[in-house]
This record gives sequence, structure tokens and C-alpha cells, in this order.
Amino acid sequence: MKNAIHTFHIDHILPLEKGGTSALSNLALSCGGCNSMKAAKTTAIDPLSGSEVNLFHPRKDQWYAHFSWADDYLEIIGLTATGRATIEFLRLNRIGLINMRQLTKLIGEHPPEE
Repeated sequence: MKNAIHTFHIDHILPLEKGGTSALSNLALSCGGCNSMKAAKTTAIDPLSGSEVNLFHPRKDQWYAHFSWADDYLEIIGLTATGRATIEFLRLNRIGLINMRQLTKLIGEHPPEE
């Protein structure tokens, strides 16, 4: 995305409460909604298997190994337990995000380049 349409929060990938630091390698940009939902969590339940798995780690995991886009590029599809758990836990297909994707698609800013 060339221009952000909203502000981002700085997320501690491994939360300070769990021994994380404020080093750049442990920080990632996050929308406010996702950052609030994640809080100090690092795991979630895969809705398919019921197993507790690690949430997606933006510094260690490859996005396209865990996620893909629906044909219309409005919803994210989980390809792995980590992908499914992250989508479900962070509610990555909530209506506000789908609406944002529709709007940014109209102005040529979505889907993101690989």
C-alpha cells in the first residue's frame, strides 16, 4: 500500500509481559483493532483442529505460507493452523476490514503487492 488510510500502532510481537523487548526485531506495525485484540497473547486456538498454536509471527513467518486471498481479495483465508488461528483470533475478516479492502481496491491500493 502506497499510502496508509489510518494510523498504526506499534506491536511487541513477543509482548513485554512475556520477556519481549523493544528492539526493532520484536516490533511490527499493527492496526489498532488487531493490536487491542492481540494484547499480550502469542497463541490462539485453530478453529479446525481445536489445537493451541502460535499466532503468525511477522518477522519469522512468511505471509503466503499461512494465508491466501479469496478470489475477490476481500477475505483472508487461512492455509495452516497458524493462519486459521490468527484470522479467527484477530478477526481479520471483520466487516470493517472487508469494507476497507473494498474501498482501497476501488482506488487501486489493494490487493497488496507480493
